[in-house]
Amino acid sequence: MDSATSDVRTPLGATADNGLKIVVVGGFGVGKTTMVRSVSEIRPLNTEETMTRAGETVDDTSEIRGKTATTVAFDFGRITLDERNVLYLFGAPGQERFWFLWDRLFSGTLGAVVLVDTRRIGDSWYAIDRLERHGTPFIVACNDFGGARHAHEDVREALDLDPQVPLIDCDARTRESSKQVLITLVQHIQSRYAGQRDHAAASSREFV
Repeated sequence: MDSATSDVRTPLGATADNGLKIVVVGGFGVGKTTMVRSVSEIRPLNTEETMTRAGETVDDTSEIRGKTATTVAFDFGRITLDERNVLYLFGAPGQERFWFLWDRLFSGTLGAVVLVDTRRIGDSWYAIDRLERHGTPFIVACNDFGGARHAHEDVREALDLDPQVPLIDCDARTRESSKQVLITLVQHIQSRYAGQRDHAAASSREFV
């Protein structure tokens, strides 16, 4: 899946002092590197390595035959939100043999995007399970690989998603679509924490 890497090369402002971390996770070949590339304002750091014949016995490429490289550590990109706030994006490797890295990537994370390829929806279960165990807010984005569209109700049922978890469609190759995914995640995080504050305030009043 090819991406249109952003041509913008924005230097980090001197007043930027608040870094916000978001992780993009999902199964092997769902478009995590593509999303980071498409939306980052800087040339992304990535740790892609060329896939070899030896890897064919480890990684299932039956549904992604055009894939020639894979992330072996993480991808990194950046988006400046305003004068003080900067969003840092980390794309996690999808293969099972690299899952041990996820706990470190989740540390200090504001929230996460779970990218899903609906042709291989079972590959996303592990990411969702880990995020739920960590208590990390997340949304699910179904990446467009040109196949048949699936009803959101069917995807929710297949992933056993909580009704409060946002589920949207996206095209990780385009900057605008990837930006909308991140906006949806930030809105979800804001809504979640606002609800927690309201609940805490109500509990305090009841206690008094």
